[in-house]
Amino acid sequence: MKVLVTGAKGQLGFDTVNELHKRGHMAFGVDREEMDITDAHQVEKIMQCEKPDAVIHCAAWTAVDAAEEPENMQKVYSINATGTKYIAEQCRKIGCKMMYLSTDYVFDGQGHMPWQADCKDYKPLNVYGKSKLDGELAVANILKDFFIVRIAWVFGKNGSNFIKTMLKLGETHDSLRVVCDQIGTPTYTLDLARLLVDMIETEKYGTYHATNEGGYISWAEFAEEIFHLARKNVKIIPVTTEEYGLSKATRPHNSRLDKTKLIENGFVPLPDWHDALERYLMEIGVRKVIA
Repeated sequence: MKVLVTGAKGQLGFDTVNELHKRGHMAFGVDREEMDITDAHQVEKIMQCEKPDAVIHCAAWTAVDAAEEPENMQKVYSINATGTKYIAEQCRKIGCKMMYLSTDYVFDGQGHMPWQADCKDYKPLNVYGKSKLDGELAVANILKDFFIVRIAWVFGKNGSNFIKTMLKLGETHDSLRVVCDQIGTPTYTLDLARLLVDMIETEKYGTYHATNEGGYISWAEFAEEIFHLARKNVKIIPVTTEEYGLSKATRPHNSRLDKTKLIENGFVPLPDWHDALERYLMEIGVRKVIA
């Protein structure tokens, strides 16, 4: 199968291209330099030339706070919504599969119950969430069959993420304030890439949620485990989102995603996030605690 992967230099795109190659698929990874998804003519030219059997659309604007800056808003929508629309239109013309990576931010993050994959009670709280929802709606409106996979708290080898930020801050701080009232589950791109390829090899279309297993935690609890496994003596001070008070974008408190639809459709869930974190710290060369 020939698969075009957008955002190939990012955390998820990089691992997805590698996973496709491992399985003998022809992976064609593109980033901004090879295919500017905000340019309809460029998207058409490359996709019509390559004629992939499937597209895994990982490219996105993911800088949540920067998305709130007035000078960035148009660009955020151009990438996350309009660019996704252009790709979906070409997938329809070519007749190839499309998988769109979305986010828990399409919901308002209220309550304590996990969000169901087919829930349509969309109430995004920020520009990033609104733009990603527009991308979802574009895919669903243009294509009859599609994959939409919502993920959360992503970390991988390429690019920046919460783990790298914590480890860097831990080099110069004995203690760190981390929010304790935003709840979710981390997602390791190495594990997620395996699942995405499992899915794209099927015709089990629909909207899914995918994070690592192991239950729901707060960012503060995640930070504590990061430093524990990295053998760093950094004290985590749990604070509320209001007490933290530095974010420009409003973030959801409830990022719990229900993943039962994966199991119902025969897909293997991602491993426990503790295990994922250990493997990730090994991947980036950080010494872990051996039990």
